[in-house]
Amino acid sequence: MKKMIFCILCAFLSVSVNAQIMKVADLEKYAKSRYGDRWLDAAFNLAREITFDKNQSLSYQEVIQAPGKTKQQLYVALNYWATATFRDKQAITLNDKEEGCIIISSTIPAIVEHMGTLNAYSVSITPIIRMDIKDGKVRVTYTVQNYDILNNVGAGWLGIPFDDNQGRSSYGDGKRMKDDKTDRNLYDEQWEIAHHYPFVQKDPQKRTCAKALVMTHAYSNAVLDKIEEAVKNGIVGNEDDDW
Repeated sequence: MKKMIFCILCAFLSVSVNAQIMKVADLEKYAKSRYGDRWLDAAFNLAREITFDKNQSLSYQEVIQAPGKTKQQLYVALNYWATATFRDKQAITLNDKEEGCIIISSTIPAIVEHMGTLNAYSVSITPIIRMDIKDGKVRVTYTVQNYDILNNVGAGWLGIPFDDNQGRSSYGDGKRMKDDKTDRNLYDEQWEIAHHYPFVQKDPQKRTCAKALVMTHAYSNAVLDKIEEAVKNGIVGNEDDDW
């Protein structure tokens, strides 16, 4: 029963994504179409082209050219895109018109769910998306440092279910307070990406981290594609000055 409830929770979170760039189910299809469905192999291959910044964060950067478009025009287009894309009102953490900088931080919950031998894991990520804007170009920086883990101890294939004294189990959303003792078998962790598979070969959570890396990388591609589309063609295609 405990495993079933955990899976239902994860499925609910998967379609309740604050960042509406792509639903998790669609993102998984996208990832498989590009990298295949052998997560361990896909992660191992991706590791060859992935770099970390000085803070050991997974980091991608791309400069999008927009000839003929002013800083003002690009700022308006990207501000419109950010507002329309991210439902979380707190997602836009910096919006500086004068400096030409927009920074977004929004959690993608349950980007991966994996049931291991003893434990079950729900993996979320909180990418930071920074857009620096100048006349004729936009620099996009996408950064993720950690996997945020909801660890359900004993809910794996060989795990032992745990209920409280009243026969109930309580399932959190990955944002509970540290001292919340509602369920002693359910708690949050942070895994630094650089310290897990495929960057560390002997990793007890390698299967979870393999898929998490591929999905995180795929999401970065989706973000960059959407921003490039907004820069070059707008959101709905009718945002020109001829009206």
